[in-house]
Amino acid sequence: MRNEPDNWILACHLQYKDGGAVRIVEHAAGRTRVHAVPDAAPGGEPAPAYLGVTSDRRVLLLDRVARTVGAADSLPRDALAFYAYPEPGTRRFWYTNDGDDETGNDPVCCGDKGASMTVVEADAGNGLPRVLNTICVGRGHHVPTFPGDAAARVYVSNLLDGTVSVVSNDPGSSRDYLQVVGAINLCEPEREKDGVLCVPNNAFPHGQVYSPVTRRIYGLNNGYGTIAVIDPVADRLESRIAFPGCSNLLLSPDGRFIVGKGADRKRDPEHVLGRLQLLDVTSGTLVESAELKDVYPSTCRFNAEGTRLYVTTAATGKGVQRENLIIDRVLVYDATAFPALRLVDEIVTGEADCGRRPIAFLTEGGATRLIFIPNPSEDSLAVVDGASHRVIETLRLGGTASVVELNFSLLGAENLYGC
Repeated sequence: MRNEPDNWILACHLQYKDGGAVRIVEHAAGRTRVHAVPDAAPGGEPAPAYLGVTSDRRVLLLDRVARTVGAADSLPRDALAFYAYPEPGTRRFWYTNDGDDETGNDPVCCGDKGASMTVVEADAGNGLPRVLNTICVGRGHHVPTFPGDAAARVYVSNLLDGTVSVVSNDPGSSRDYLQVVGAINLCEPEREKDGVLCVPNNAFPHGQVYSPVTRRIYGLNNGYGTIAVIDPVADRLESRIAFPGCSNLLLSPDGRFIVGKGADRKRDPEHVLGRLQLLDVTSGTLVESAELKDVYPSTCRFNAEGTRLYVTTAATGKGVQRENLIIDRVLVYDATAFPALRLVDEIVTGEADCGRRPIAFLTEGGATRLIFIPNPSEDSLAVVDGASHRVIETLRLGGTASVVELNFSLLGAENLYGC
């Protein structure tokens, strides 16, 4: 997404069950157009990974064997799409590979020893990015956390192992830079069948944040309904906080509150009961909770000003529960009212009959100018005014109404982040 007075460009990756596609949405001279990146035959074995789009509208592809990044005019139909995490204060981006569905291992890069994260650095001259390293961590989905002001390490959660891999992040240490130097076992033995400390375990970590207020890492253990508090200076698990019913975490811009989101599909057979919770890190206590009937909160994001929390709706459950879901809007909360969860607006868009609906923002001078909200079930993208929350236009993306996931990436090698 390029931020110019009247022009912007956004790249959208549409994930179907049998492959992916890229659409480039460009606004110039008062008109918005959607360009389809051509598709191509499968890229070979192993399939390449899609990382983003260059400034000249070409797709960035990672060769997972050679560990190099190239640019192409078309997207191979079998290209993988990895989640990307920007490392604050740098030009580096950490791309996650969740491994295969059966074992959680990445057989291409790690064999049967776990899945991988690939660290990529954007070129300052807007050329092709370079791969710094591909790191084998634990199995399954990963979330990296960067406690930069506390320790020159990165903490990577491993969903299927129930561990956190500790990665050295000191460029001055040539011996172990971007290497795994330790691991933290998240196991709570009393919650395991045999009552023993084990790996793998049932922690199932997903969602991890670092608060500069307390200089602690907070990792959500979905399997236990707890938050593991890690001290990155001492490099150890310090304590646990009960935090049931949530599946992911988000840190407020001031670093004080952790937002948890989740859904209860068991209590009412006809209605999904969505949940938002706030944890105050200064006290380590749950300070607010809101139940959202017939709402599955998909993605939570703050605007650039830190004044609004946006919660997208999507789908979960089955049968009557799914039929009753609200899947056509974004809920807007007043972040300045925290710890109160005060709903101040609802943006009605198209439908998302899928599990994940992301959101992206275009900012100018620290203010939110535009909000981009995908409607996967309708193959469209809503462009929303950042101040009034009015839908300015809804664009057809030229695919099909069977998108299972849609993600954004920012245009240009200097902006690889997938929102």
